[in-house]
Order: sequence, then C-alpha cells, then structure tokens
Amino acid sequence: MWYFQIRQSGVDYEQYRQLQQLAELTEVELFNEPYENWYLFIVDRDQYRTFADTLDRTGIAYELRSHRPQRDELLAMMR
Repeated sequence: MWYFQIRQSGVDYEQYRQLQQLAELTEVELFNEPYENWYLFIVDRDQYRTFADTLDRTGIAYELRSHRPQRDELLAMMR
C-alpha cells in the first residue's frame, strides 16, 4: 500500500471525487487553525501508477509514503 498525502486546500471538490474513485480508501486528518487538513489516499500497488499519473497531470502537489503517517508527523510537516 502507498499513502498519498495531499493538503485539503490543494484540490477542488471534483478532483477530490476523482481521486477517491482511484484509491482503496480515503481518510481525512482534521486539524484546528492555523493548520491545514490533510487527505490521505491509500492506494494499492496495482493502482500506484494510475494514481500518481493523475496527480502529476493535474498538477496536484503530494507527499508519498510507504507507511501511514502518524498525526504527529503531519503536524511536524506544517510547523
């Protein structure tokens, strides 16, 4: 499994729906102000190329991990 991390402000609603359809599972990590919320798209290795190509073609910035990031890791990235 691959974990694509995308800031909520980095995608519009239509892009979000399209990415949800490609992912195995979508999670949302909610944070209070002044921090941003994050989408975590969990993608099977068979869908990795399709998912990454979709992000690259639409210009959506993302972080990629082979393990699920902990909430503290996401928070540290924003500090």
